[in-house]
Amino acid sequence: MTLSFQLGPWERKHLQALLTQGALAKQHCRIQALLWLGAGESPYQVADLMGVSRRTVYYWVERFQERQGLDLLDRLADGPRSGRPPTVCGVIDPLIAAVIDQDPREFGYHATGWTNALLRHYLGEVHDQEVSPKSVSLALARLDIRWKRPRHDLALRSETWRQAKGGLKAA
Repeated sequence: MTLSFQLGPWERKHLQALLTQGALAKQHCRIQALLWLGAGESPYQVADLMGVSRRTVYYWVERFQERQGLDLLDRLADGPRSGRPPTVCGVIDPLIAAVIDQDPREFGYHATGWTNALLRHYLGEVHDQEVSPKSVSLALARLDIRWKRPRHDLALRSETWRQAKGGLKAA
């Protein structure tokens, strides 16, 4: 299969300028491949230099040419991916933020503090959002909410615990 590909002077100049921007690491390989192809290298050579399959190089060129009317960054962007899109990312954040500072007992729960399991139950029951424990943990991290697990063994200290900590002897 013969590949006929040429870059205009404007495209070449701007593609080379994009190589110096750090935020475009994903597009770097595509930019370099297009520049090499535009300079006359074969797709086989470019694929070998880039460490990708020859078919990948053809996909990059096809996608770049199909998006002729878009700006260069959009022409270099990844193609659409198959698979299930994230469904709760960003959706549950405001729901959690609205209740996290309130007492769960106000919502009829028999708990004094929110836990991951309780938040998942609340989201499923009140907002019809079935979420995983990981989704709740990620949402809490995005909201910059952290808590420690309560220690249930405070009453189980030995009578000489102060002495072990360097304090006074027990009376």
